[in-house]
Amino acid sequence: MFVNGFAAVMLASLLACAVTTIGIYIISKYERLGKEYSAYFMSFAAGVLISVSFMHIIPKSFEMNGSAPVFLLMGFLGIYLSNRFLNLHICHEYECADYSIGIIPALGIGFHSFIDGVIYSVAFNVSIFTGVLAIIGMVFHEFPEGIVTFVLLERGGFSRKKSAIYAFLAAAISTPLGAVVSYPFISNIEQSTLGVLLAISAGALVYVGASHLLPAVEKENKKHSIFALAAGVLVAVFIIMSKS
Repeated sequence: MFVNGFAAVMLASLLACAVTTIGIYIISKYERLGKEYSAYFMSFAAGVLISVSFMHIIPKSFEMNGSAPVFLLMGFLGIYLSNRFLNLHICHEYECADYSIGIIPALGIGFHSFIDGVIYSVAFNVSIFTGVLAIIGMVFHEFPEGIVTFVLLERGGFSRKKSAIYAFLAAAISTPLGAVVSYPFISNIEQSTLGVLLAISAGALVYVGASHLLPAVEKENKKHSIFALAAGVLVAVFIIMSKS
């Protein structure tokens, strides 16, 4: 049972990793496409991340832990304060330009992707069917997640090669890593603890979508970016409703 369950968890997490990697590859391979349409990618990803957070991750964390609202706030403020610290102290002192624009969101997305791996472990620990439902609901957001992680890192001043590598480490490989680390101990993890992790992750994702992606999109001032945002919201709503 352990072997079969672990194989299913790893298959799911590696699929998520592959989808994210495809997104990173596509956006890094076609430079013109990335520069011309990055605002649309970010709008779409913002729609997905914010919608998934408010419609699924936050309510789920509230169900699992009564103190989740506190940890949701902690996740949001934690990412904000980390960003401020990097900007005011490290970047101000060493003149690292806009690196924080890429580093801080990448850390938030990396934490979220790690928790994705934990969620796969939990879902498949319940049943294979539950795990398959989790895949259907979660894998689709991995593609824009890989794209937006790369775009944010590149916009933060990293080279295309480093952006691709760091995006892979943060958004792609962290999911199977979360699955590998969590699976042996998953039977001992209480739902309330997972609720805390989900709430912190949701706070980070809301900050990334609302405070990094959308302001960056507004600076680009692309005429049809609102439609990309709406598409991201609709895709997230469709995925979530299809799971209900």
